[in-house]
Amino acid sequence: MKENSKLSKYASIFEDIKASDIMASKVVALTADKKIAHAKEMMKIKKISGIPVIDDKKKLVGMISIEDIINALEFNRINEPIRNIMTQKVVAIGLSETLSEIVDKFENYKFGRFPVVDDQCRIQGIISKEDILHGIIEKFNLIYIHDKKRSATLNSESSIITGEQLKIDEAEFHYNIETNDIGKAGTGAMLLKKFLKEKKFNDEIVRRVGVATYESEANVVIHSRGGGDIYGFIDEDRIIVRVLDNGVGIEDLDKAMKEGYSTAPDYVRELGFGAGMGIPNMKRFSDKLVILSEKNVGTHVEMIFYLPSQTTP
Repeated sequence: MKENSKLSKYASIFEDIKASDIMASKVVALTADKKIAHAKEMMKIKKISGIPVIDDKKKLVGMISIEDIINALEFNRINEPIRNIMTQKVVAIGLSETLSEIVDKFENYKFGRFPVVDDQCRIQGIISKEDILHGIIEKFNLIYIHDKKRSATLNSESSIITGEQLKIDEAEFHYNIETNDIGKAGTGAMLLKKFLKEKKFNDEIVRRVGVATYESEANVVIHSRGGGDIYGFIDEDRIIVRVLDNGVGIEDLDKAMKEGYSTAPDYVRELGFGAGMGIPNMKRFSDKLVILSEKNVGTHVEMIFYLPSQTTP
């Protein structure tokens, strides 16, 4: 699949992403009075192909690219100020522009990166194609492995997110999900909340863990057609919850991620389940979420919840 089509696919899935969510906020920028030779060295050091040009108030006034540098070298202008050769009509991205709008600009203008500006045209960040892909994972913390490696990962006792050992027999909390009685969906989440409260965890963390675990547990009961387990691991700076099942797996995660999408049968909906908010709520209430699934093998959900005194890396 071509890179542009991949970006378009993500744009249709993550419709609520804004430029401010995925931009790189550390921007290499230069003022227009700097020499072109300075820009050349900065591009070499930072391994980038373009640099925004700003005034003393951080307002975007131009761009200088590697093509500009090549032209300056050709005509012996390398020691002139940047203002002499910079592009003044710059295509920028606004902080609130959506992922679809951003992808359109990449496809229409064929640039490698775009500056991100606020309402006063002051530079706030920069976005490359890599920032889009990495930003989606970092912002929404959702990974789905489509290749043959996922079978081995499903059976691994290492954290998919951090790589640390998470042996199920050393879990501080364990609950075997009862998949033959939909009325008991959420029992494991309730017991996990009770366990965390007894450990004196922050009420907000307990609430978030409870909601995300409930949604994952309900999905196991409704969809797995097999057995399932909830494991809780406590570290000094985070809580890790793993929900495993050996059921039918998720056939189309792209659809499952959309709010309101559900494959639950009518009788399940009549009981108040299967509203299509399971994965969106898991994503919303956890700090990091990974889902591995393979048809007819099962699903492995791992969620990380950082404690209030810690900063999410």
